[in-house]
Amino acid sequence: MQHSRRTFLKISAATGLALAAPAIFGQSPEEKHHVALIGCGWYGTSDLLRLIQVAPVEVVALCDPDRNMLAATSKLVCQRQRLSKPPRTYNDYRELLNQKNFDLVLIGTPDHWHALQMIAAVEAGADVYVQKPISVDVLEGEAMVAAARKHRRVVQVGTQRKSTPHLIEAKQKVVEAGLLGKVAHVDMCCYFHMRANGNPPVEPVPDFFDYEMWTGPAPLRPYDGLPHKRWWRTFMEYGNGIVGDMCVHMFDTARWMLDLGWPKRVTSSGGIFVQKEGKSNISDTQTATFEYDDLTVTWQHRSWGAPADPDYPWALTLYGDKGMLKASTMRADFIPQDKKASPIHFDCLYEREKHPEDVTEKGIELNAAPATRRHMRNFLAAIEKRSRPVADIEEGHISTASCILANVAMKLGRPLAYDPKKCEITGDAEATKLLRRSYRAPWQRPMS
Repeated sequence: MQHSRRTFLKISAATGLALAAPAIFGQSPEEKHHVALIGCGWYGTSDLLRLIQVAPVEVVALCDPDRNMLAATSKLVCQRQRLSKPPRTYNDYRELLNQKNFDLVLIGTPDHWHALQMIAAVEAGADVYVQKPISVDVLEGEAMVAAARKHRRVVQVGTQRKSTPHLIEAKQKVVEAGLLGKVAHVDMCCYFHMRANGNPPVEPVPDFFDYEMWTGPAPLRPYDGLPHKRWWRTFMEYGNGIVGDMCVHMFDTARWMLDLGWPKRVTSSGGIFVQKEGKSNISDTQTATFEYDDLTVTWQHRSWGAPADPDYPWALTLYGDKGMLKASTMRADFIPQDKKASPIHFDCLYEREKHPEDVTEKGIELNAAPATRRHMRNFLAAIEKRSRPVADIEEGHISTASCILANVAMKLGRPLAYDPKKCEITGDAEATKLLRRSYRAPWQRPMS
């Protein structure tokens, strides 16, 4: 699993945008895709079900360290695909990948697993759909991009805002049409009360759950109940808090709408200011600023109190000298500066009539399902053409790493300027050391 930035650059220069020709399994476009899912939790299963809705696929393998969750997803897949023989099931993703009876791998595990599993999947010859954020530290992300390029695999990141119908329309009709004028500031926010907190007691690990395998390269916390569905997100051991979870979506959307690359500088401040009780160690209040030439992009989250705008509790607002565009997963509104001009409203698209099974699916995000289906179609189209998808792994890396840098800046209390060519924080050796986390033995980091 050793890949270098130097290798990545050489391969990128040699291949340009082209990826490998046919997959190693010799699949023609007319044949069904053979799909494996690693991580059978809420969103991993949801992603798989959206893929089943848009393409003739055969689910051949499922993997999860929770046997109950694994069985539930297997049953659901059998029902949706009317299978007489259930997919093979695995506790360890490495055993699944050794089978090589698939050409697509979906990864829906917690953040601390994404790097190792994505890299192993492309090494096994698969094209990959990996959930956001792509990594828990910056150098993991560098290694993931290098691996995708080295093995010439298509890797789509689950930042499906780029495939959200009303946001695509807003981008085209407002941003690209020039209705905003000069955009010099973007606000992003999340005011959801989503920071799980509490003091559950330590207890024995249940027989159906392999806690060692679930934890993998992360620190092994005392077991205090099943970490899924959302308990794991409240700990920095497994992710990057609300910035890593929610800012990455809005920042990625802002970058896509305005065609932005790496920020020149990242600053952040915050901490646990209100919700001091409980075990959670992620910030409940945080502000971050991503600086570009003649543009600042700011983020704020509070997991307490009320949102500034109840209609846009998780959103971004693009400010131009001719007007502003407010956008979220649920709606978008263009408000012109000229009062004689007409505002434009964009509604979220639902597809309940087209996909009635959505309505009864447990835990589904009905507003996000159409976007995920389009994201999957884009993924499949990129595979057929051997081209870059709309949420290519490199774009996912820039958005993810920038959010991680915000946490590092908050921890150190100073601005950071990341050099993606040298993979270091310019002039800051202490910060550069924080671009990589330690792995728990015997797991070994991928080399970037």
